[in-house]
Amino acid sequence: MLALYERALENRIEVELLDAAQLAAAEPNVTGVGAILSPGTGIVDYTEVAAAMARRLTELGGEIRTGAEVRALEESADAVTIHLDGEPPLETRCLVVCGGLMADRLAAMMEIDIDFRVVPYRGEYYQLPAEKSGIVRHLIYPVPEPGLPFLGVHLTRMIDGSVTVGPNAVQGWKREGYGRVNFSARDTLEMLSFPGFWRVTADNLKVGLAELRDSLWKPGYLKQVQKYCPSIRLSDLHPYPAGIRAQAVTRDGTLVHDFLFGETARSLHVCNAPSPAATSAIPIGELVCDKVLDKLASS
Repeated sequence: MLALYERALENRIEVELLDAAQLAAAEPNVTGVGAILSPGTGIVDYTEVAAAMARRLTELGGEIRTGAEVRALEESADAVTIHLDGEPPLETRCLVVCGGLMADRLAAMMEIDIDFRVVPYRGEYYQLPAEKSGIVRHLIYPVPEPGLPFLGVHLTRMIDGSVTVGPNAVQGWKREGYGRVNFSARDTLEMLSFPGFWRVTADNLKVGLAELRDSLWKPGYLKQVQKYCPSIRLSDLHPYPAGIRAQAVTRDGTLVHDFLFGETARSLHVCNAPSPAATSAIPIGELVCDKVLDKLASS
């Protein structure tokens, strides 16, 4: 925790170190030997943020298409052609790809020499009942595991006042596996044939098995939360939608923790954008725009 506190200070983030008594005063329902208070931490309704971005894009003359699968990407000396399933192809001077769960496949379409694959990890959440919405006053995070890019099971006060619990991190067998039963033969076969998957699985086998156990056995999941919020009960864990983390893994089994870009003369691929990528979307977008402008200026 102290290392995390020092890192926050180095990055000029306003933080305050709390002892056990100060933690109890700030959060009566949370137990611990201490905590880091970050007064500037907040939360937004990201659906509304995305909708606002979409409105701004269309106002400026942009067009948004959904459900249009990219079949191939073809680059020439002065343009990139995007071939879509069942639709006429599109042509652009410069292509920016933020492919998320499909980032590696889209980069491969342009014959970019990539040394990673996207391995999906499913993050499962619960939501507390309305009567437990006041259980915490802040966003509560456990101290993260240094070697893992996951934040651990935490308590999040949502915009509507409700509180979610999660996520865990269990192996996914389908890149877009948001349902209860999720399996894709193509996704699984690609993953099993990639050496990096086996290496990262072997290196984190104990953690992975514990996550799987707690996914299948709700009392185990509850135990993770009760380490710092003991008043939560099994009956408080109500179903809530899951998320999928698009984790970039290199061939030697390294989990990519930082931003990863791939590019050609007329394309820029954001191959990995670590958490909190959504929260940081606007400054990340500015960085991407600067890179594209430099690319266009030199072409």
